Amino acid sequence: MWKNVREGSKVFWGINNITRSHKSHLALSEFVPACPPPNPHQVEQLQDFVSQSQRLFVMTGAGISTESGIPDYRSEGVGLYSRTERRPIQHSEFVQSQAARRRYWARNFVGWPSFSSHEPNSAHVNLCKWERAGRLHWLVTQNVDALHTKAGQCRLSELHGCTHRVICLGCQTVTKRSELQERFLNLNPSWNEQAHGLAPDGDVFLTDEQVSDFQVPACTKCGGILKPQVTFFGDTVNRGFVFSIYEQMKQADAMLIVGSSLQVYSGYRFALNAKELHLPIAILNIGPTRADHLAKVKVSARCGDVLPHILLQDQWHKEIQS
Repeated sequence: MWKNVREGSKVFWGINNITRSHKSHLALSEFVPACPPPNPHQVEQLQDFVSQSQRLFVMTGAGISTESGIPDYRSEGVGLYSRTERRPIQHSEFVQSQAARRRYWARNFVGWPSFSSHEPNSAHVNLCKWERAGRLHWLVTQNVDALHTKAGQCRLSELHGCTHRVICLGCQTVTKRSELQERFLNLNPSWNEQAHGLAPDGDVFLTDEQVSDFQVPACTKCGGILKPQVTFFGDTVNRGFVFSIYEQMKQADAMLIVGSSLQVYSGYRFALNAKELHLPIAILNIGPTRADHLAKVKVSARCGDVLPHILLQDQWHKEIQS
């Protein structure tokens, strides 16, 4: 744990303790990009930023989940785009092609036991604690892994949906992904293909030959096409849903962006909206982001190396006075 050193009314983080914390996370996940230890001055700025907020709006991206063992797409050297030629399925391809759906679901079937077993890390847990303390007003995540829900987050919007739910494109019935896994097993009792690698949405790597005989069930109510309740690439997020998140932002007094480069506009627009609302912005992310020019505070570090050590206002004052 980091040791804080009191000097007047400020809290400074001991550099030796930061280094030790950094080293303890080096082996945490092969999908976390390399980065230097947290800068003590930047951490102090983030501490000030959070402690001054009463109704914090938080947006998270893939960078918070890489430390739980889930890869992202864009991280230099370790993201899916850097390591492979694979690209995520497009919405139009899934809807229009039965072969594409068979390939997607076969890969997802193989990857599901591993993907669904991932657990929240200390950064997820800490954000949940902020909510319970009444200081985190709302959290929107770009991730589809359900780790915030597993951590206990309630004031939550899953911007791109969640792989733990399945929707029928015909009658819009939503069911649990775990129930679909049982149907896959019943339809494919002897199907046992091996796969390598994991994608951010639970997809794995299988050849077309491997998936040629995989059977995909239809909706039990209407016989329609089943799809993960997520926004695939090439699709758009429901406009009304986006505006409901904007309404939550209007009630906030600051915005914290965690683990997102904001390269995709569906996330970046919330930083632009925060600017329009005159909300101060802080960013915690490894490497540059699209909104760095909008940020009052920027910390380039692993989420788990920083968030668990940021105190809320009441805790911070107690530390100073002790």
